[in-house]
Amino acid sequence: MCFSATANFVGGTVVTGIGIATLAQVRHPREVPLAALPALFGLHQFTEAFVWLGLEGHIPRSVGDAAAYLYLLYAQGVLPVLFPLALLLIEPSTRRRWIITPFVILGAACGNYLFWIDAGHPVSYRIMNNSIAYHNSGSLVSVFAVVYVIAVCGGALASGYRWIVVFGIANLIGLTTVEILLATSFTSVWCAYAAVVSVVLLIFFRRQQRHNPFAAREPRPTPRALHE
Repeated sequence: MCFSATANFVGGTVVTGIGIATLAQVRHPREVPLAALPALFGLHQFTEAFVWLGLEGHIPRSVGDAAAYLYLLYAQGVLPVLFPLALLLIEPSTRRRWIITPFVILGAACGNYLFWIDAGHPVSYRIMNNSIAYHNSGSLVSVFAVVYVIAVCGGALASGYRWIVVFGIANLIGLTTVEILLATSFTSVWCAYAAVVSVVLLIFFRRQQRHNPFAAREPRPTPRALHE
């Protein structure tokens, strides 16, 4: 889905559709950030389509530059913060929340640093190996790339939900594979992979419809309150 503008548009449409279906399953406000991820991934793919169009000369390069910055700001600055936090919000177990909290802190540190790098430093990008290779000019980017993987995948692997763990394993496999085979196009290829894997989140929320873990936390109305 990251191999041409057309592929990005088609992939973005499909994943956004999955995202809308996922959001339709939400039964509690705490679920919204996690349920929104597939739709955000779909919009993310649309953004990279404009990066392709700029590189290929179909639109002004300045538009492609803006799309590239938006693409990186979400992938590197927002996602490592949003994903662990979304997992923390859906966990009903206090013990699990304590386990996931360090990944939220790591994600926040990683996201803030990479956001600053992307927003305040030059970012170059070009077509390579049928995908787009992005290059950040800031220091310590490679170090924070490792922190990124730990924050995003570690939080999912620590979840108490089986399908979230499956999501984390799938992304860990994807991250490792992409890093080995297409390291220069890591951001572009992995984000496309993660968008596809988001179908796991749809399965998770469909199953969650059968049981709302937050319902037990909400106080039941007393008989007197029912008549008032």
